[in-house]
Amino acid sequence: MNNIQHWGETLRLLVELAGTAAFALSGVLEGARKKLDAVGIFVVGFLAAFGGGTLRDLLLDQRPFFWVRHVEVLWGVLAICLLAMLFLRSQHFEATLKTIAVPDALGLGLFTATGVHQALVAQSPALVAVLMGLITGVFGGVLRDIVCNEIPTTFSDHQPYAVCAFAGGWAYIGLWQLGTPGWLALLGCLIVTAGLRGLAIWRNWQLPVWQA
Repeated sequence: MNNIQHWGETLRLLVELAGTAAFALSGVLEGARKKLDAVGIFVVGFLAAFGGGTLRDLLLDQRPFFWVRHVEVLWGVLAICLLAMLFLRSQHFEATLKTIAVPDALGLGLFTATGVHQALVAQSPALVAVLMGLITGVFGGVLRDIVCNEIPTTFSDHQPYAVCAFAGGWAYIGLWQLGTPGWLALLGCLIVTAGLRGLAIWRNWQLPVWQA
C-alpha cells in the first residue's frame, strides 16, 4: 500500500510540474506578444505558473506552498522562461493568440486535475474539489492576462474555458467514485478539460453573451 501511495504522489507531482511548465510557457508567449522586457516576461511567467496553485493552497490551508516545498521548481521555471526567450529571439518567432492557446489548454487540463486531486486528498466535498480544480487551472491565466493589461481570456473571448475545467473536474470525480486508479482519473480529467478547450477553439464554440 505504501508503494502505491508513493507512486500516486509521484504521479501527482509530475502532473503539477508539467502544468507549471505549460503555464510558464504561456506566460512567456503572452509577455513576448505584449513586447515586455525580460523582467516583465519572467514576472508574467511566474504568475501564470504559480498563481492558481498558490490560491488553491491558501484556500485548502496547505503550508508550505507547492513552490516553497519544491524550490527546484522555481529554478525550473526560471530556466524555462530564459530558454524560451532566447529561442523566440533567435528564431524571430512571433507569439500569437493561437500559439499561446496550446500550452494554455494543456496547463488548464493538468492544473485542473491536480487541483481536484489535492482537494479530494484533503477530504473536501465533491463540489468543493471541482471548484478547487477550476481555480487551480484558471487563476494563473487570469493573473497573466491582468498583468499584461488584458481582460482575462476566460472572461472575454466568449469561448468555453472555465466551463472546460468544470467539466473535467466532474470527470475526475466520476472516475474517483468508480474506484479507478488515480492515474486514470488524472488522465481522464486532462483529456476532458484540454480536449474540450481545444474543440472550443477549433470549432469556435461560443458561450451566451450578455445583451443589454
